Amino acid sequence: MSARARWRPAYVAIGSNLADPVAQVTRAQKTLETLPDSGWFVHSGLWRSAPLGPADQPDFVNACTGFLTTLGPHDLLARLKAFEREAGRTPGEHWGPRPLDLDLVALGSLVIDEAGLTLPHPRAAERNFVLLPLSEIAPGLVVPGRGSVARLLGAVSRTEPRIERIGRGA
Repeated sequence: MSARARWRPAYVAIGSNLADPVAQVTRAQKTLETLPDSGWFVHSGLWRSAPLGPADQPDFVNACTGFLTTLGPHDLLARLKAFEREAGRTPGEHWGPRPLDLDLVALGSLVIDEAGLTLPHPRAAERNFVLLPLSEIAPGLVVPGRGSVARLLGAVSRTEPRIERIGRGA
C-alpha cells in the first residue's frame, strides 16, 4: 500500500436466495473482512425479501457491510465479482436466483459512470432491501448525488417488495 493511499468508506449490499442464503450472506460478510488494504468492518442484520425479478424463485436474504479501504473502485469490484464466483455464482437470468450477489453501493464520494462500473450503484436508492440494512450501519451516509440514506429510505416503501428483519449478521 502506498504512503499516499487514500482511505475511503465502502458500502456493499449482499444478497442470496440459493444454497442456504443465511449462510451465504453471513459467510460473505466474513469474507469481505479478508479484503486487502481494508479494515474497520461493520455489518447490518439479515433481512428476508421477496424477489424483485421473476416471482417463481425463493426469497432473498439481504444485508450490507461497510468498511474503510484504500482499494480503487475497479480493483474492489473485481474482488467482489471473484467472491461471487467462489460462492458458485455463474452468469444467469437477469434478476434471477443466485447463490451470492455483491453490489458496490458507494465508495467514498466517487461518482463513476462507465461500462461495467457505476458509482454510486444506480438503483440502490430505490430498493428497500438495500436501504433498510444500510440504514442500520450508516443512517447518516450521504450517497453522492442521491442524498442521505435516511431521506432515501423515507422515499421508498418499507413493505414492497415484502421485507422483514430476520436476525443478526456476521
